[in-house]
Amino acid sequence: MQHFRYYTKEDVLSLTRIRRFETKIGEHVHVPNTREQLEKALQNPSIQFVVFGIPEDIGVRANAGIGGTDSVWVPFLSAFLNLQSNDFLSGDSILLLGHFDFGDLKYLIEQHAHGHEEKIDAYRHAVNTIDEEVEALTKLITSYKKLPIAIGGGHNNAYPLIKGASKGLLKAGLLELAQINAVNLDAHSDFRPSEGRHSGNGFRYAEEDGFLQKYCIIGIHENYLPQNVWLDIVNNPFIDIITYEDIFIHEKRNFIQAVAHATGFTEDNFTGVELDLDAIEGVLSSAQTPSGIPVLLARQYMNFTAVDCKVAYLHICEGATQLTDSRKQETTGKLISYLVSDFLKARLS
Repeated sequence: MQHFRYYTKEDVLSLTRIRRFETKIGEHVHVPNTREQLEKALQNPSIQFVVFGIPEDIGVRANAGIGGTDSVWVPFLSAFLNLQSNDFLSGDSILLLGHFDFGDLKYLIEQHAHGHEEKIDAYRHAVNTIDEEVEALTKLITSYKKLPIAIGGGHNNAYPLIKGASKGLLKAGLLELAQINAVNLDAHSDFRPSEGRHSGNGFRYAEEDGFLQKYCIIGIHENYLPQNVWLDIVNNPFIDIITYEDIFIHEKRNFIQAVAHATGFTEDNFTGVELDLDAIEGVLSSAQTPSGIPVLLARQYMNFTAVDCKVAYLHICEGATQLTDSRKQETTGKLISYLVSDFLKARLS
């Protein structure tokens, strides 16, 4: 993993605001700072979760989107490490690993690719490198029967997470085939054609390559569902969707019923839990929406799927604190820390 940066305990404590008479999550998390230390830590039965960042916007740019999904990892980490360690959640079961840094790939593209189409092609090629490294780390973590929690970047990273988790769980003897399911709370399908890797087709590649068995999308917006993708979905018995409009406009079922449908649809196998922050109203992302779900329902989604799914991994993506068009939102990282802590508490309860 050429582009991975391990943390030290000093790195973690530098972001943790120590206060007298209080204990923060950052004071309790496990922090291995080499590959050897990581493999040793993964054998520790008290560790259940491995948190790492993928702060990149290469996949979003490869999808002709607005860059900035590389900006949320550090704000999330700062918020998360400063949560109170208490009876509701302590850091003892959490391994904080570090983050990927693909800045060199982005720099080379910006320096040497000229024109819109040439840059798009270069970004799509670079996503393949991201795929390989994220897959390798995910495979390692899941092969020790630990649960990866990946934060940041574009939704392109669903593909290597699905592929890596499938291979890791197979190696751990928990699967007969390298194939898992996924549930995704998202305004979009991310099932666009396989025209080269980008943030809009991670699930398509995972399905075509045989690593994604069943896929259910909750809250997809009818206005942003291409007709060709819609036809592919309705003609595939292993893919299901519940649109935002069916839940909130036509009221065919309520939100929790929709989530329960998704977890029931995928209950026969390990399932990746996905949350694209562009599903939440007003949250800064490349595809920020004025008409999405409230934060409260996103937190309920975290809580419900953590308990009701046979979870392979958790992936929260597409959020930003600053986009390349100068829009800013300082609270995105704190929001993700709420979502992650909800998920962890539900798993530990």
